Amino acid sequence: MSSPQSLSEAERRLVATWAADCAERVLPLFTVEAPDDDRARDGITRARSFGHGERDTADEIRNRFVAGRAAQSARSPEAIAAARSAGQASGVAHMAAHALGAAAYAAKAASLSANVQDAARREEVRWQLAHMSDDVRGALARLPLLGENSSGPLGHGLLTSGALATTIREIQQYISSDATAT
Repeated sequence: MSSPQSLSEAERRLVATWAADCAERVLPLFTVEAPDDDRARDGITRARSFGHGERDTADEIRNRFVAGRAAQSARSPEAIAAARSAGQASGVAHMAAHALGAAAYAAKAASLSANVQDAARREEVRWQLAHMSDDVRGALARLPLLGENSSGPLGHGLLTSGALATTIREIQQYISSDATAT
């Protein structure tokens, strides 16, 4: 039985492009530190290609950890978070819930690179929500709330605490309401 955090392949393809967009916004924070490490950029490209139906699900599932390993090439917390955002985006082929991880790590990377961290995080979340199509919103709304299901990234672990959890909860609150902005 698959996890409720997986969703259908069609829904994973929908949210993969949005996750790639979220990760790509903060990619420069990684590439400035590790210009010769293409793993994060490649993960974003693969997520976007998967979203467009150009990549096979099984191949992407096998390669889902490569982009996240790019974090080992970074030194600063914001560059590490940017690489992890790319890693989460590349994991969407496996589980749709990774799209929320990509968004959360992107917001964390943006906040860590700013003087006013919470304002930067909130601004990044606003951008993410503004660039979420109705179809993506509908697919993400089918995911369990953070902490309600342990069979995936929204269960236990890094995404369930701190700024990452705050961001995911804000996104989930938005997609489950009739609101159009945070």
